[in-house]
Amino acid sequence: MLAFLALAFGIWPIVAVGVVGGYGFLVWMYQIVFGPPGPPGG
Repeated sequence: MLAFLALAFGIWPIVAVGVVGGYGFLVWMYQIVFGPPGPPGG
């Protein structure tokens, strides 16, 4: 149980940071290619 808690609280933050960071990176690349969001011709 202690090992499970150590792995859960050790792995989960890394996974969460990886998912959020990956999502932010994808949005960043999308905006580099297609431009930032907003009204067209602004």
